[in-house]
Amino acid sequence: MISRNLMPHIASYIDHTLLAPFSTGADIANLCREALQYGFAAVCVPPYYVREAKQRCGESHVKTATVIGFPFGYSAIAAKAAEMTKAIAAGADELDMVVNLAALRNGDWSFLETEISAILPMVRENGRIIKLIIESGMLTEAEIIRCCDLYSRYPVHFLKTSTGYAEKGATVEAVRIMRKHLPPEIRIKASGGIRTFVQARAMLAAGAARLGCSAGVRIVKEEEENKR
Repeated sequence: MISRNLMPHIASYIDHTLLAPFSTGADIANLCREALQYGFAAVCVPPYYVREAKQRCGESHVKTATVIGFPFGYSAIAAKAAEMTKAIAAGADELDMVVNLAALRNGDWSFLETEISAILPMVRENGRIIKLIIESGMLTEAEIIRCCDLYSRYPVHFLKTSTGYAEKGATVEAVRIMRKHLPPEIRIKASGGIRTFVQARAMLAAGAARLGCSAGVRIVKEEEENKR
């Protein structure tokens, strides 16, 4: 949990995100330009644009993230592995993977263990960051806790709340539950419906370490306005 008084600029927590299916190369170019201008942590783009985003962000601090098994997570494990292989080859630094939500809702925890066990070696061997999306807005508290318990047994980097495509995105309460039930080394990415500086700050105060936002520029400008 981050003290508001010690919090760095909000931009350093934001994955500047554009995952619309009809996004264009010009849209991605603008996304990367804004990320460099405002100092966002990463850009999060569709797999098709990973190579372009990596080239545009170059050797800057801005990481290139993409999504795997997005947005429903029920792709075959082999399909997710193939997506990861291509994304890594294209230059992705961070991989936001939707866990198999159908398996999750059916309580098939054994399948979810098989899935993460199959995926993690590739991530670790290539020195990439993985963020597992559990779609917390559609889960009960007990299901969120069970996810925390399961993935706490694996060296994952982040548990992520949402895809942004479900009926309900990130909530402060879900972030608090996740932070309470995860070990310190597993960070939390809050995403889905975070559109204002007040919302973003609340997520960080609740325990999030990264924010997925398509409204990153607006949030940064609101932060500046709050300082005046």
